[in-house]
Amino acid sequence: MTSTQEEADKPKSKRVFINQVDQFQSKNISKYISKCVVGASLEDAEEEEDSASVTSSVLETPKEGCYEVVGTLKDREKPKPDFVKELILFENKDQLYEQLVECDIIVYDITEDPDQIDEAVWAVSEIHSDLEKIDKPKMFILISTVMTWAKSKSLDPDDPDIPFTEDDYRRRKPHPNFKEHISAEKTVIKLGKTNKAKLVTYVVCAGLSYGAEESIFHYLFKSAWHNAPELQCFGNGQNSVPTIHIKDLAGVIQNIADSRPKVRYLIAKDDAQNTLDEIVKAVSTNLGTGKVKNITKEEALLSKDIEQADFDQLLVNLKMDAVFVKENMRVPWVSEAGIVENIQQVIKEYKDSRNLQPLRAVVLGPPASGKSTVCQQLCEFYKLHHIKIKDVIDEAMEGLQTKARRADTEDQDEDDDGQAQEAQEILEQITESKEQNGGRIEDQFVIRFLRDRLKSTPCQNQGFLLDGYPKTMDQAKELFALEDEEVEEEGKASFDTTIMPEFVVAFEATDEFLKNRVMNLPEAVVAGTHNTEKELTRRLQEYKQNNAEDETVLNYFDELEFHPERIDVTKDDSTMMKNTVERIKKIMGKARNYGPTPEELEEMRKQEEEARQKKEAEEKAEKERQEAEEATERKRRQEEWSQRLTEVRKEEYELLEAQSVPLRNYLMHHVMPTLTQSLIDCCKARPDDPIDYIAEYLFQHNPQVD
Repeated sequence: MTSTQEEADKPKSKRVFINQVDQFQSKNISKYISKCVVGASLEDAEEEEDSASVTSSVLETPKEGCYEVVGTLKDREKPKPDFVKELILFENKDQLYEQLVECDIIVYDITEDPDQIDEAVWAVSEIHSDLEKIDKPKMFILISTVMTWAKSKSLDPDDPDIPFTEDDYRRRKPHPNFKEHISAEKTVIKLGKTNKAKLVTYVVCAGLSYGAEESIFHYLFKSAWHNAPELQCFGNGQNSVPTIHIKDLAGVIQNIADSRPKVRYLIAKDDAQNTLDEIVKAVSTNLGTGKVKNITKEEALLSKDIEQADFDQLLVNLKMDAVFVKENMRVPWVSEAGIVENIQQVIKEYKDSRNLQPLRAVVLGPPASGKSTVCQQLCEFYKLHHIKIKDVIDEAMEGLQTKARRADTEDQDEDDDGQAQEAQEILEQITESKEQNGGRIEDQFVIRFLRDRLKSTPCQNQGFLLDGYPKTMDQAKELFALEDEEVEEEGKASFDTTIMPEFVVAFEATDEFLKNRVMNLPEAVVAGTHNTEKELTRRLQEYKQNNAEDETVLNYFDELEFHPERIDVTKDDSTMMKNTVERIKKIMGKARNYGPTPEELEEMRKQEEEARQKKEAEEKAEKERQEAEEATERKRRQEEWSQRLTEVRKEEYELLEAQSVPLRNYLMHHVMPTLTQSLIDCCKARPDDPIDYIAEYLFQHNPQVD
C-alpha cells in the first residue's frame, strides 16, 4: 500500500464546537467526544459486544482521527481543560462567529444556562444567513430539555401511561418557565430545512442527566454521603422523571455527528420510567441511611441546595420513549436500564469523580501516650469518624437493649424480622459472658460490635480513625477477617479491604515519660479514669505483655504490607501534641472529601477580611499614636528651643548693653558737644558744602583727650 493510500485510509478528524465546556453536561460531552474517532459509531459493533464495561473501546484515546473540540467557558478565569483543543475567548459576537464557521459541527447546550438560548439562536441564524458564502457543510445540534414537553396532554386520556416518542414532538407543550427553550427548538428545526446540503440541524431532547460528578441530582448524593438522617423527596414523589446517563447522552451526540440521521428531533433518555421517589430511595438506600422524607414544594424552595429551574425539572411528570435512538443508533450504553438499576455503578462513578474516598487509619500505642488527643484533632481536620472502643460498646449495648424491649411488647413491628428476639438472645449471652469473665465483655462480642460500626454507611463513606484498637494480633485477625460468605480467591487479599486501615501509626514512649505525664495531669481530669497510678501501672504491664513477642498487632499489619509509622512522642513538647498531628497529616496526605462549601468559603473570606481590616485599623491606630507622640515631643522641643533662644538673645542684649556703656560715655563727653556746636555753626553760616564745613570744624576744634 502506498503512502498516499495510507493517508487516504486514515480517519480524518472534524472540528466540533461545544459551548461552555466548564459546565456539567458540556464538559462531560466534550470529554467523551474528544476521545471518539470520527465515524466509529458507524462501524460493525463486534468489539462493542466484547466490551461490556463502562469504559468501552470508543472511550479509549486513539492517536488519530478523533473529533477536535473547541469551546467557550462560562467562567473565563478557569484554565483550559485537557480534552479541549482550543478555547474561544471572544470580546464580541463577530469574533465568536469567525471561529464557529471554521467548525464542522456546532453543539449548543441550553439546559444549564438560560443565557445561552439567545446565543444559540443567534449562532444558527448567522450561519443560515451566510450559507452562500460557506463552502463546507455545517451540522448544528441543540441540546434541549424535556421541560419543553412538561405540559403536553396525554396521547390517550384513558391510558396516561402511553409514552411520548419523537413522532409526537409537534404536540409538545412547555412548562411556563421553559417557553424560550421551545422557541429555540422551533427556530433550529426551521432553519435546517432550507438547504440541507449545507446546513443540517438537530434538536436533542435530553432527559435529566446523571452520572460523573452529578449535577441536578447532586443535592441527593451529597446529602446521603454526608449521612443526612433523611433524603428529601419533593411532593409525593410519584412523578415519572425522564433520565439519561451523561455518557449515554454524549454517545447520542456522537452518533448524530457520525451518521447525520434523517430524523431532526430526537429524544435522548434511558429505558427506565423511574419515579422521583424511586430515585431518592435508591440513593438513600445505597449511599445514605435508607430513609426518605417527603416535603412540600414550599419547604423545598426554602432550601439553598436547589434552584427554581432544578426544582421544576425534578417535579416533571413525563413518560417518554427514545424509539429512534434505541432502534437506529449504536450507543455504547453505560446505564440503559436507568439510574435505579445501576445505582451502585453510578455511586462509584460519583465518588471517583469527586475523589470522595474513605480514609481509614488506626493509631496504636501505650496507654496515656496521647492517642485520643491526636485522633480527635485528625478527625476534625479530615472529617472522619473517631472510633473509640468504649463508645462503640456503649452504643451497641444501648441499641440491643432498645431492640430487646420490643420483644416484651405485644405490638411488635411487622418488619422486625425477629431482630428483637435476636437482640434479647445476644444480651443474655453477653450477661453470661460478663459473669464468667469478671465483668468484662469477651472479644467476640466487642469485635462484632466494632465490625458493624466499621461497616456502617458513615464509616464506609467518609472513613474512620481507630483509637487504640486492636490491641493484639488475634483481635486484629478476627476484626479484619473476610466474612464467611466472602470466599478468598487466588490473588485476592486475605482481609476485608472495606475496613482494613490504610495507615497504621504507632506511638512509642518510655514508662517514666508516661507516668510523669499522668502525674502532671489535674486531679479532676484523672478522677474516674484508667489513668490513676495503680491503673496505669496495670495497663502498661498488659500493653508490654501484648507487645513482647513477635506476634504483636504491629507485626500483623507489617506482614500485610501496611507498614506502621512509628512516632516517638517523648520528643513532642508542643501544646496538644500539635507536632505529632502535623507529622501524621503528612503521612495521611490530603483529605478525600468535600472542601469548604461556598457559604463556608464566604465565611472564611469574611473572617480573613475582618482580620485584615482589624490589623489595618490597629496598625493605623498605632501609627496615629506614634505620630501624635512625635508631634507632642516635637512641639515640646520647639517650645524648649524657643525659650532657650529667647534667653540667649536676652543674654546677648544684656552683654552688648554692658559692653556699650564706656563707648557711650566717651561719645557723650568728648564727641557730642563738639559735633553739636559744629551743627549749630553750620546752620548759622549756611556754607555751600555743609559736610566739608563740619569736617573742617571738627578738625580745628578737636579736643585733645588724654
